[in-house]
Amino acid sequence: MHRLLVRWHMLVAAFLFPAILLYLLTGSLYTWGVKGDYVTTDYAVTLSAPLSDDAAAMQAVVVRELAARDIAPPTGSAAVKPVGGSFQLDWTGSRRDVTLEPGADATSAKLIVKETGWHRFFVQLHKAKGGTPFKIYAAVLALGLFFLVTSGLIVALRVPNLRRGAMIGSAVGLVAFIGMAAAS
Repeated sequence: MHRLLVRWHMLVAAFLFPAILLYLLTGSLYTWGVKGDYVTTDYAVTLSAPLSDDAAAMQAVVVRELAARDIAPPTGSAAVKPVGGSFQLDWTGSRRDVTLEPGADATSAKLIVKETGWHRFFVQLHKAKGGTPFKIYAAVLALGLFFLVTSGLIVALRVPNLRRGAMIGSAVGLVAFIGMAAAS
């Protein structure tokens, strides 16, 4: 049983290493304000009706305008928010963010397309702005990390010369977690 657990621990760690590295690097850099870059382009849009709080209608305008420019829609979710006496749609994704904001009058709007640079692309994946395949992969990563921590702890608790260190490390880790959470 011991050998099997160690073998699975190694295989899961090797399989998940690229994703773990992605999350470690983007998360630590993001914590310090390094978020990656965008290349932004603005487009004028003529509207047949004023912008409203109807997310589906605003997304349809965005999809139509993006298609006219041969640009794929973002992979993430869209949200409508009030802006002055009108509304704005923000739609995020891994490769681009799109904003549809009110123009100078009720029949105009501005479409802002922000294409991600390579680092920002990975930050967006980290922030769950990717498509369904990457979201499934992220869920597999979460389960895999739980397995790695649990299996590592089980092995350490079963090996006599590692047991004491595992127990002390777990206790210190719990206290540090509580202390950092309380101090934040």
